[in-house]
Amino acid sequence: MPFGCVTLGDKKDYNQPSEVTDRYDLGQVIKTEEFCEIFRAKEKTTGKLYTCKKFLKRDGRKVRKAAKNEIIILKMVKHPNILQLVDVYITRKEYFIFLELATGREVFDWILDQGYYSEKDTSNVIRQVLEAVAYLHSLKIVHRNLKLENLVYYNRLKNSKIVISDFHLAKLENGLIKEPCGTPEYLAPEVVGRQRYGRPVDCWAIGVIMYILLSGNPPFYEEADEDDYENHDKNLFRKILAGDYEFDPPYWDDISQAAKELVTRLMEVEQDQRITAEEAISHEWISGNAASDKNIKDGVCAQIEKNFARAKWKKAVRVTTLMKRLRAPEQTETAAAPAPAATPAPAKAPALAATPAPAATTAPAATPAAAPAPAAAEPAATEPATDTATAPEPAAPATEPAAPSATAPEPAAPGTPPAATQPPAPGTPPAATCTEAGAAAEPSSEQSG
Repeated sequence: MPFGCVTLGDKKDYNQPSEVTDRYDLGQVIKTEEFCEIFRAKEKTTGKLYTCKKFLKRDGRKVRKAAKNEIIILKMVKHPNILQLVDVYITRKEYFIFLELATGREVFDWILDQGYYSEKDTSNVIRQVLEAVAYLHSLKIVHRNLKLENLVYYNRLKNSKIVISDFHLAKLENGLIKEPCGTPEYLAPEVVGRQRYGRPVDCWAIGVIMYILLSGNPPFYEEADEDDYENHDKNLFRKILAGDYEFDPPYWDDISQAAKELVTRLMEVEQDQRITAEEAISHEWISGNAASDKNIKDGVCAQIEKNFARAKWKKAVRVTTLMKRLRAPEQTETAAAPAPAATPAPAKAPALAATPAPAATTAPAATPAAAPAPAAAEPAATEPATDTATAPEPAAPATEPAAPSATAPEPAAPGTPPAATQPPAPGTPPAATCTEAGAAAEPSSEQSG
């Protein structure tokens, strides 16, 4: 299917809005995200259903960058475990991105619905994710926002494949990347540590996903006050920097040594020593017979329901001004003169549900005040913001969290009323922000690309 508009930079080559409506019936808005609205679309000539993401240019430079970035990356990729781009239309006021429709459930929901769940099931999920990521890495593309809610079953058939969605934070690795980006609980140490990073961050995130799927627990979790996100994230990031996780009994007692060994290699703190996606595919737990057949469903499901039902994980969105906070020390160090006494007024940042079927929300994100450079051992100076994550100031350089993704829910006939708002799905971590030239910027979530 030809793309409606191919030349992103040619301002004269716009599509007319009628070109979209002549070809597709757009139903009700299914979900509103940070950057876009998600529609169920029906192609008039074939009756086929797709997911449509509509970005409004008037919503700002970050939204325009996010749309352009997602289009550029998705035009480069074609893999069975990645939701495919179908069509693009760029009008004077909007970007319309049409994607394959994934109608299956999220991995968590699938596990909870199984009568029998073993390491072999987890191995099958991780294998498909590794194959997709190895393909992306072969193109020098870093996804930068791999997490459980960005993994969805393509359909509801028994042997459905897993697909990866949400590419608005993906980036071509032309040299190491510095801008922090990601979702807090999945960030690699080099991102939190403000170091330059690249493709290994995706392998770390796969390690986090694998840890959760085998135990029902997140590897890094901070028991902070339910609403104290600032201290929660500072302590969380300290644990990530130190690689401070355990294979705690009794949750890991029945898990094979091969599974633990692969998790350890994926979550190696030193990025240059971390196993690659291609190497992980050849690991005995993925390609051999090392994955156990033992039913671990009861233990895993009990921990999923216990851990991921908590308020700090159920929260639809935690708008993160982490990048600004992490960069603040660098800016103050290079400043020619002390910062003025006046502090900028907080700026409002739209926030969206970082889960497959949440409702859009808006949370103000505090703009960090200019301040003298903090002491090396102290956490980065931050201003509290509603639902905002903060990061510690490590001795090494640091980085930030990122955004969510888009999911294709069960197809609904165009014209049907919007789906009822639901609380975020289990295991949905908050979304983070990312700003950088040519790449996307804030959070967003769903499984449609």
